Amino acid sequence: MAEVRGHEGRAHEPGQVQLQEQGQVQEQGHGSELEQAHRQEHEPAQKQELGRVVTVAHRGAAGYAPENTMAAFRLALDMNADMVELDVQLSKDGELVVIHDDTVDRTTDGTGRVADLTLAELRKLDAGCRFQEGGRYAGEAIPLLTEVLELCRGKAGVLIELKWPELHQGLEQALAEQLQASGMCGPEHHIIVQSFDEESVKRFRSLLPEIPVGLLVEDESELTAEKLTETAAFADYVNPYLGFASKSLVEAVHAAGLRIFCWTVRTREAVQPLLDAGVDGIITDNPDYIAES
Repeated sequence: MAEVRGHEGRAHEPGQVQLQEQGQVQEQGHGSELEQAHRQEHEPAQKQELGRVVTVAHRGAAGYAPENTMAAFRLALDMNADMVELDVQLSKDGELVVIHDDTVDRTTDGTGRVADLTLAELRKLDAGCRFQEGGRYAGEAIPLLTEVLELCRGKAGVLIELKWPELHQGLEQALAEQLQASGMCGPEHHIIVQSFDEESVKRFRSLLPEIPVGLLVEDESELTAEKLTETAAFADYVNPYLGFASKSLVEAVHAAGLRIFCWTVRTREAVQPLLDAGVDGIITDNPDYIAES
C-alpha cells in the first residue's frame, strides 16, 4: 500500500483525533501605503467587517459530513460558515480535484495515489463510504474545484490549500488559471490560497498577485518575530496550529502586517482561548462551535 501522507499538513496534527476511518516572486514589504491599500482591498470577510472572528469550515463541515465532499461544503454553508477550507491536487490528466491525502486510501473505497489516477478513475470512487455515520453519505464523489467554487460563489469565501505541490508540477499555474476562468479573482469572492510549502506560496503569488496568500505553520520556530517579518515579504496570512496561539503571538503577527487563522478546532473548549487571543479566523471541523461561543 502506498504511504499516506500526513492527515493534517505535512505530518499529523499535534493532538489530532482522526474523524474518518469508521463509516521568483516580487517580494514587497507591507509597510507602504500601496501595499496596505492592496491588503485592505483584498481583505476577506474579516472580523473588522463582520464584527467577529471569521469562521472557516475545515474541509467543509468535516465534523458532520465526509471531508472535502460537496455534502460537507453544502452543510458548511447551511451552518453559515464565512469561508470553506479545502485541499487541491492534480489528477493524472491535470484536473484540479479536492482531496487531502496524497492517496485515496483513507477517505474513499479505492487505493492509489491521486497523481496516478485520472479524473474519470477518481470520480468513480466513493468519498462518503468511510465516514463515521456509515451509509448516509455513500456515493459522494471527489469534487472538482470548479464545483466547489460555483457552490460558494456569492455565499462564502474559499480558503484553498495547495496540497503536495512537490508531487504536482504546475499545480500553482493550474489553480491560477482556474480562478481566472471562474471569474473569482476579485476581492468580493474572498478567495485565499495557502500552503505549508513556502516556495509554492511564492510561485502562486507571482502568478496571481491579486489573490491573498497564506503560509501554514506547524513548527513554532517559524513564528519568531524575524520569521514573521520574512513571511510578510511574500504573504498576507500566517496560519499556525492552534496550540501555538496566544495574545502575544497574535500581536506579533499583526505588528508584522499579517493576519492569522488558526487550525483546527474540533472541541468547544478550544474556541474561547482563540477568541481571547484575538485571532482573525478559526478553522474548524465544527462551524457551529464558533457561533455558540
